Amino acid sequence: TAGFFVCGFHVSFIAVHLPSFAVDRGLDPSIGASALFLVGLFNILGSYSWGRAGGRFSKKRLLSALYLSRAVVIGVFYLMEPSATLVLVFAAVMGLLWLGTVPLTSGLVGQIFGVRYLSTLFGIVFFSHQIGGFLGAWTGGYIYDATGSYNLMWLFSIALGVASAALHWPIDDAPMRRRTSLAAAGA
Repeated sequence: TAGFFVCGFHVSFIAVHLPSFAVDRGLDPSIGASALFLVGLFNILGSYSWGRAGGRFSKKRLLSALYLSRAVVIGVFYLMEPSATLVLVFAAVMGLLWLGTVPLTSGLVGQIFGVRYLSTLFGIVFFSHQIGGFLGAWTGGYIYDATGSYNLMWLFSIALGVASAALHWPIDDAPMRRRTSLAAAGA
């Protein structure tokens, strides 16, 4: 749940504030609009690919890799001087990482708890995503208004990506029925 909070935080911050960031750095407003287009376009391939990989590899490890990749991509973007090309490349790469969390997270919930209550359980997890989404959009504006810069938000986004990667790595992804059976056998 905490990891999916970070997904919401990242995607809302970037979707709401990347166009303003580009304009703030002297780029044409069309660059921000084009960046959002590229995020959406590359998200199609990214979500499909991450979901497909989740059928073959450990979902928790893939989620760790995805969040760590976001942190690295945001970090590289933060360290470089913004240009139209950089913003567009950043947007395309972020699109590949954008909502790949959704099939992996829902798959992980189903893997651990089974599919009987998957809709309810994923709804609870998704609620944390939406709280993160609100805070990503709102905090970005608040920090910009308070400091005149998005620097703290980029740094915070990097830290959250690393934290989320670390949170996903140790998840016990064994099905609950198996865990319950093993615990009863050991008792």
